[in-house]
Amino acid sequence: MDVESAVAARVVEDAWRRVLDWLGLHAPGSHAALLDGADPERIDALEAELGVRVPVELRALWLLTAGDGGVAGAGCLPGNEALMSLDAVAAVHRLRSGFQERQEALDALRPDPDGFVAWRTSWLPVVSHGAADHTSGWYLDTESGYLGRWSRHHEGQPEELDTLGTYLEEVADMLEAPSLATRDTPGLVGDALVWGSRLDPAREGAWRPLAE
Repeated sequence: MDVESAVAARVVEDAWRRVLDWLGLHAPGSHAALLDGADPERIDALEAELGVRVPVELRALWLLTAGDGGVAGAGCLPGNEALMSLDAVAAVHRLRSGFQERQEALDALRPDPDGFVAWRTSWLPVVSHGAADHTSGWYLDTESGYLGRWSRHHEGQPEELDTLGTYLEEVADMLEAPSLATRDTPGLVGDALVWGSRLDPAREGAWRPLAE
């Protein structure tokens, strides 16, 4: 592993451990919903199955936590999104790759040479809309190292591109200093972390924002 890759992996490890520590102290329900880390052999098998190299920073994350089972369907990441299990990663990658193959077959029959790219093989889905809702989320571009948005409606890219490390560092920062959070507002419902941007109306009365 080269120095740059080692640094990227360490940034992810340190940021995610900050998130884990915070959840363990303040939101044990969300902490308990996280899956154990994956065995290296399972990650190797996923690489072989999809034909995509898993970047060292994503491997570092999956070795610590290989998915989020969620609490009441909500994950612990901003927007109540969830870290996907490796089985979900494989399923979504196959599904969206199949969509792209069919789109390319249609494009071949049309005069437009540009075509429409909704998915690339080098994209690995890592975060989904919810623990069991895989209609949208974040992928990691294994070639550029940046995160991007994917959805069935083909949403545009965010204005500022995050790496996995900078994204997780921001999550940890928002939990540790919620009054300074800009991306979303963290809060609690019972012993679970719930973010304000996608707060279920049925849970509003029980939600306690951390910024207060």
